[in-house]
Amino acid sequence: MQKIKLFIYFMLLLNIQIAVSQSVEINGKVVSNVSVENIHVINKTAQVFTTTNKAGEFTITAKLNDTIMFSSIQHIQKTITISNNTILIRKLNVKLEEQINKLDEVVVGKVLTGDLLSDVENVEGDPPINFFDVGIPGYKGKPATQSERRLSEAGEFKPKMLLGLLTGGIPLNPILNGVSGRTKMLKNRVKLEADDELLHNIKVRLSESFFSVYELDESKHIDFFYFCQEDENFNNRCKGKTDIEIFEFLREKLIAYKANLKIVND
Repeated sequence: MQKIKLFIYFMLLLNIQIAVSQSVEINGKVVSNVSVENIHVINKTAQVFTTTNKAGEFTITAKLNDTIMFSSIQHIQKTITISNNTILIRKLNVKLEEQINKLDEVVVGKVLTGDLLSDVENVEGDPPINFFDVGIPGYKGKPATQSERRLSEAGEFKPKMLLGLLTGGIPLNPILNGVSGRTKMLKNRVKLEADDELLHNIKVRLSESFFSVYELDESKHIDFFYFCQEDENFNNRCKGKTDIEIFEFLREKLIAYKANLKIVND
């Protein structure tokens, strides 16, 4: 009987040892006073990356002593080391603190008290008038850039415009701009500005998380991102994509970037 107990005890220890030495799927949840969606959850040891859903939930693979980092613009970065208990129960709950950027208080003009009657009397000048006040329809979308306005003004030549030759009503601007190459130049400029904006957003959101997993000399970070932007698939792989999809694109480009550096150094 004693031997049976020892055998069971030994097998239990063996199973536990096997469990903690292998990667397992861990279900976790992030709790915070602000939004918990799209928080980057990074296994720095295994170089695995995922993000949280709207409820702050995530799933990631890890093994004992792996380092898991939680990062987002709204939160203070937090790092956790996977313990035996986490491996056994396969659950991980994490509380993140809000990232608060305090600015010095600046008082401009009148101080409002919250009392509407009092505040209205204290406000100087006439309130601004917009197109809604006078019943005029107005554009509420994103303001066009200077290049987008110029492209719109230049117009775009279309074959059906040639029908205007028969009626004498052919528009000249689209034809002249098309022949001179100005329309093509403006299109390229608009695309470049859109790519620049997309690249800036990627750097703000993912730079810290990405380089915490994949090492690259800090002096080469900017050059690497421009290397990514020059890829003909940059827009298709990154525009409107999830952080996980963009993270994978950056990982692929980093492999190519480091290969190019090695060739140059050799």
